[in-house]
Amino acid sequence: MSKVVTFGEIMLRLAPQGFLRFSQASNFDVVYGGGESNVAVSLANYGVDVDFVTRLPKNDIGECAMMEMRKRGVGVDKIVWGGDRLGIYFLETGAVSRGSKVVYDRAHSAIAEIESGMIDWDAVFDGVEWFHWTGITPAISQGAADVCLEAVKAASEKGITISTDLNYRAKLWKYCDEAHREKVMTELTAYCDIILGNEEDAHMHFNIHPEGLDVHKHGHDVKAEAFLSVCKQMMEKFPKAKKVITTLRGSISASHNTWAGVLYDGSKMYETRQYQITDIVDRVGGGDSFMGGLIYGLLKYPEDDQNALDFAVAASCLKHTIKGDANLATVAEVEKLMGGDASGRVAR
Repeated sequence: MSKVVTFGEIMLRLAPQGFLRFSQASNFDVVYGGGESNVAVSLANYGVDVDFVTRLPKNDIGECAMMEMRKRGVGVDKIVWGGDRLGIYFLETGAVSRGSKVVYDRAHSAIAEIESGMIDWDAVFDGVEWFHWTGITPAISQGAADVCLEAVKAASEKGITISTDLNYRAKLWKYCDEAHREKVMTELTAYCDIILGNEEDAHMHFNIHPEGLDVHKHGHDVKAEAFLSVCKQMMEKFPKAKKVITTLRGSISASHNTWAGVLYDGSKMYETRQYQITDIVDRVGGGDSFMGGLIYGLLKYPEDDQNALDFAVAASCLKHTIKGDANLATVAEVEKLMGGDASGRVAR
């Protein structure tokens, strides 16, 4: 199967145990994760040859982040070293009607201070057929945005398939105004063959929104047809795109979500079944697990978009049962759920 490269920031995640609030915590669980590193772990777990590229501080915490990737089978030899600190985020896990909270502490992280020329993209992309980035990376700093642009240009010149998860993050994008954010994201996304994003991503980055629907008022009653207009508008804006994909999350409560997906190839819209995800263990990384499953599905089933999309949704559904940022479900477990077995029986 093709070799994949992902590029972005990996962070130290600190979370109170269980459903404790920050003010109740006397200790924190430690996890390492981030949008692009989570995708890399998913792919490695499915047996795909994948490298994760980032910039890490040369200290014990940076080494721990690197070792976490290596432990999961992700290639780490293209990581560059420098800077003073690893980015941190604090997670308070919500339940029922209380949503989860994230507090970022990632200013002046190693990758926030990355600069053009620090990564040899020609060497990184040797033998690579797929490159993935997310909208989180250019939101970190102008330097990170510039290096991301270097990457997509280099990948495009080599004919590498480029994918993105638009991933709008309101608490980031502090270094520029709205107009500059749209300019940055438009230039980067124009190089992409595969675009994943929900209605908020499309609206906040490109002022594109579903026609005739306010998703906040419709709550958990999310219909795939409402997002066909978003997919069409995205393809009109980005003619290089071959597929536009949207996840459909209905939030009944912090503990109960519905989950499905839509893929539009320019002529046909594919839709998955809707999963009921009750008693969520950890929803952080849900979109990343979808993207990892989608890349795997499109590589394994290159002529079967429906099967690829079904794999992505089932993989992400299983991620909601796994503590931590990354999806550790196996291909066999995903295919079992795809086949309709959601019994959760003990495997003996």
